[in-house]
Parts: sequence; structure tokens; C-alpha cells
Amino acid sequence: MTNRKSAVRVTSTEAALADLIDRLATARVLCIGDVMLDRFVYGRVERISPEAPIPIFRVEREQSMLGGAGNVVRNLVSLGVQAQFVSVVGSDQAGNDVMRLVGEASSLEPHLLVDRLRPTTIKTRFVADGHQLLRADQESTAPLSAETARDLERLVEEAVRDCDIVVLSDYAKGVLGDATSRAAIAAARKARKPVLVDPKGSNWIRYKGATLLTPNRHELAVATGMPTETLGEIERAARRQIRALGLEAMLCTRGKDGMALVRLKGRTITLPALAREVFDVSGAGDTVIASFAAALAAGAEPDKAATLSNIAAGIVVGKVGTAVVHPDELRRELVHEANVASEAKIFSAAQAQEQVERWRRLGLQVGFTNGVFDLLHPGHVTLLRKARAACDRLVVGVNSDASVKRLKGKDRPLQDEASRATVLASLASVDGVVIFTEDTPLALITQLRPHLLVKGADYTLDKVVGAREVGTWGGRVVLVDLEQGHSTTRLVGKAAGKL
Repeated sequence: MTNRKSAVRVTSTEAALADLIDRLATARVLCIGDVMLDRFVYGRVERISPEAPIPIFRVEREQSMLGGAGNVVRNLVSLGVQAQFVSVVGSDQAGNDVMRLVGEASSLEPHLLVDRLRPTTIKTRFVADGHQLLRADQESTAPLSAETARDLERLVEEAVRDCDIVVLSDYAKGVLGDATSRAAIAAARKARKPVLVDPKGSNWIRYKGATLLTPNRHELAVATGMPTETLGEIERAARRQIRALGLEAMLCTRGKDGMALVRLKGRTITLPALAREVFDVSGAGDTVIASFAAALAAGAEPDKAATLSNIAAGIVVGKVGTAVVHPDELRRELVHEANVASEAKIFSAAQAQEQVERWRRLGLQVGFTNGVFDLLHPGHVTLLRKARAACDRLVVGVNSDASVKRLKGKDRPLQDEASRATVLASLASVDGVVIFTEDTPLALITQLRPHLLVKGADYTLDKVVGAREVGTWGGRVVLVDLEQGHSTTRLVGKAAGKL
């Protein structure tokens, strides 16, 4: 999507962070840890079982994504980082699903070992009306077999040569045991690569020699046995661990109080929480370590890296579920300007899919319509107003400049795709705008899976692109009456003196 330059003056800090975001694509990060399969089962609860006083959950759809250390990798990929991933899966269907999901990321180089003696970790969440009713876990926390551990250590030694920084994402499922953690840190130190650790449990001695840890305040309290409610308490506990483990610093997340970058000597850098509205803190720690590692690998100093990761955390907790952050979202957060509200409605296809999923989890009905929208006229406004009235949120697909030329000729469009998207995003009836490059929006419709597909009544159902597909997931097509006598072609002809 075209980046539009801000019309307002930015500070030197904002300019430096904007430059850092642009450099994230040069970062090379190796992530090692416990991969999981996060499954979300969505449905409705409308009655109580006659067999027992429990709700009957009627399943409507399911979704799977990478979890645990896999969510760190998802965040690295979404930031544009060149990532490597070392982990272990079982010889089962969940392991196959993990390998498929990992294989879908073009900027990710996976190194996944298959262990026939252990299951792939699965966390299944049952969600109704935007609320999680139950989580069911299938897992083994046993240490890796000696053979698998040796194979993993060999993979780490090879992968560490082609990275700028190493991340250990420990979810205490057995991949990062004592020996494996020490071996990974030793390999990184030998290659002179920094090591960041998202720790678990109370035995942090296995992380000795790492560069920095990123615990939350509760994890820090468990590991040290010290109070961590106030900033002073966090500093004392963090510095004890920094000395004991030979760390350079510790980045401690503090929930509603933001985060603190603590060094053994010198001033602690505190960063306030930035979330405007908190929906879900699931996976926020994954976003913090991924964005911090990416920033360091891109050449940032720790304070700038912490600032960027704090911004990323503020974005991700405003989403539902284990979500990720994109560079465009980081850029939008840097400068608050008059048109930020409309620009925040313009999404890439991946961002739109994420936003639609968030709306869906909140129980909102999502509608979709599309068009060129070259010169916005009353017919367009009526279509969009009526479309929005039929749903809770409306996403509009806009043909790219290239597709408009193919469909309408070399003299069209009159306005480029960024201008057309900006005008649409300024309308109260529009909640999201996505530019698509194909001649039809079928691929985008399939990706977003809207509840409603809205078109003008000048169409018939058999002519509506995506009508059959929407029906397969329980959606429907809505045809709305239009204002007569309005068309962009007519306006263009009239302006040219042809009518």
C-alpha cells in the first residue's frame, strides 16, 4: 500500500523511530523455543444441556494459528524481519498443521524437528459472543530425548551463523531445557550474537550468559522471591538477576504501568502503557520480545528498541486473541494528526483480515462491498450508507490503479488508488478500506469471509462476484436500491464536454 507522507512536523525521536521501522526488513532474527498450535473454535451458546448443568456449544467455525514461540515468529514475519525458527513438533496432525503454517511465511526459514515420542502442544479455545468459555490443553512438558536435543543443538549452531540476534522463547514445554538453553546461549556467544530470553519458571540459572531477559513483573517475582509491585522493587529484583546471570539489562513489562528497561548501573528507562483500549493481553509478551529483537538487529540502541516494543505492545493489546503488529501500524502510532482517524481505516489485505476477525470475535456482523469509486457521487454514498445499515462494520474493496486501467481503459482512473481510498475512509459509513490488485475482489472476499456481501440492485445474484463463496460459510448477499442517474462514466463524459 502506498505510504502517504505526514503533513505535520515530526520530532527527531519520531523521525528516528520511523527510520528504524523502515530498517526492520534488514534484520535477521533466529528464534528458538516451544511451538504450539493455537486453535480457536467459534460458536454459540443458546441453551443448557439436559444431561448436566452445562452450556451446549454449537460449533460454527474453527481457526488455527502458530502459538507459543510460533507467535514470536508470527510477529517477526509481520514486521518484515528475515526470521529463522528452530523448534520441535510431534509426528501427528497438529505437527503437520504447524509445519504448514510455518511454510506459508515466505520470509521465514524453518528448522523443525519431528519427535515421534512427544505430541505437538495444542491449546484449544472455545469462544462464543466474543467471550472465551473454555481452554483445553494437550501437551507434554517432558524434556527432549537425548537424540532430539543433540539434533536441535546442531541446528542452532548452524542457524546462528546467519542471524544478527537470537531469541529464546521458553514456554516450559521441554524444548528449552537446562542443557539446550545453555548450549544455545554458548553457540550465540561464540558467534558474538546477542541473546534475548522470554523466561519461564523459577530456575533462571539456565539463562546465564544471555544478553537480556524480558519477564513480566509476576515472572520476575517468582524467579527472585522478591516483591515487584513498585518500580523500585522491580529495579532491585531485576538488578539482582542481572548480577547473578551476567546480563546486560532486563526489560520488565508492568501491565497497565508500561515497561521498564533496567541496567545494572545507570538510569532505568520507564515507558508508560500506550494502549487506548485493552481487549486482550494474550501474546503481548511475544510481541514485545519480537519487536525488541527486530529493532536491535536493525541497529537500534536498547532505549530506542524498548520504545518501539512499547508502541507495538500498545497496539497488540488493543486486538483480540494472539495478534501481531505490522510496520504500517507502528508508523501510524508515531504521529497523531488530524487525518489519522481516516488513515487508520486503510488496511492491507492481511491487516483487514485481522481486523475483521477481531470484529467477528466481538459478535459484530461484517459487510463487504467493492468498486472503483473514481469520482465519489451520490450513488456511491447511498450504496455505502445502505450497506452500512445492513451490518455492524463495513469493509470496502477498491480496485488498484492497474486493475482500473485493465477494466476501464488507459485514461482511468482519474484519481490514484491512495486518493480514492482516503476519500472513502473519511466517510462515517465506512469502517475499513482495502486496495486489491486483481480484476475482481473474489480473493479478498475469500480471505475476509464477510457475513454480508452488498451490491447495488442493478446486479442479479448470479452476477455478484463471491456470492457462491459467501454462501458456503453461512453468509448472504444483500442487493440495495441505488440513486438513479448517477455514474462516474457520465460525470467523466460531461466534464470532457461529451454530454
